[in-house]
Amino acid sequence: MNPALNTKLCELLGCKYPVIQTAMGWVADPTLVAGTCNAGGFGFLAGAVMTPAEVEAGIIEIKSKTDKPFGVNFHMYTEGAEEIVDICVKHGVRAVSYSRSPSKAFVQKLKDANIVCIPTVGALKHAVKAVEMGADAIVVQGGEGGGHTGGVASSILLPQVVDALPDVPVVAAGGFKDGRGLVAALSFGAVGIAMGTRFLMSQESPVPEQTKAEYVKAPTEKIIVSKKLDGMPQRMINNSYLQKLQNTSGLGMLVMALINGLAFTKLTGSSLFGMLKSAWQMKKANGSTLGQTMMAANAPMMIQEAMVQGHPEKGILPSGQVAGAIDSLPTCEEIVGGIAQQAEETLARFAGAE
Repeated sequence: MNPALNTKLCELLGCKYPVIQTAMGWVADPTLVAGTCNAGGFGFLAGAVMTPAEVEAGIIEIKSKTDKPFGVNFHMYTEGAEEIVDICVKHGVRAVSYSRSPSKAFVQKLKDANIVCIPTVGALKHAVKAVEMGADAIVVQGGEGGGHTGGVASSILLPQVVDALPDVPVVAAGGFKDGRGLVAALSFGAVGIAMGTRFLMSQESPVPEQTKAEYVKAPTEKIIVSKKLDGMPQRMINNSYLQKLQNTSGLGMLVMALINGLAFTKLTGSSLFGMLKSAWQMKKANGSTLGQTMMAANAPMMIQEAMVQGHPEKGILPSGQVAGAIDSLPTCEEIVGGIAQQAEETLARFAGAE
């Protein structure tokens, strides 16, 4: 393997290639995580939509499918977060990922257990703040990325963060799918790439085939950013359901959020009081309105309808723009192996090799 591909990320996470599979809710299950890790990448379990007991069961299942290191994702501001931290420490997971409202105490507890803390951010100021809170590395998602996303393109944001944090490993996310993208990210100073949509569109992904078909046929210009769900920008495929939501009143969205919030508490084992407390903590940490934080429950439940129930016309389809450039559903081994091979060929071409 070209030495350029053996980056600090490989050393930090214990993976063969500097390729991360992100923790997409309802998608990053034990099979996808293990498939990614066995292929030489590094996978994160989507613990943010699980109860602590389900997170522990997921960790145990992953360990039954691979002997490679892997990570867990969760929201530190939610009820049950402390229990998930303890579970990660107990089972010795290699890394944790998180996004909004990190807890400095939880980060320190994880670091004391030699667990790598690698949050995802979408803005320069958030990257700097995350490092101040103890992050060991940063995943920087440009505006091309799926789900909640920022407004700055990867090609602009990535070098900004690399320059601002010269001693911190930075991973590029948003718009990556192949070996050319990996080499481009390395040229900006990143230590690897993180991908969600590319792994969602894989054989190991648990997403029903009828939903995957919507991703395969989606043109790039149909993958848009909307603030309708919770007032924060989210990138999704502009299907008929999203178009319907765009015409729903603010009061209607809030009522929907309360219903979805109650359903979400049942799924994650939290209480109504815990949900309201988490919403208030998010409001203080992110500067969002209370209405926005209350509406944060909309996305998970609407995603579940498409990703779990297999009704893409009745739910939302979070997606990076890169889905418009993907027309196949390969295995994780083919994805990671193909990235490594194309990156090798690209680097060889730059070096003037045949």
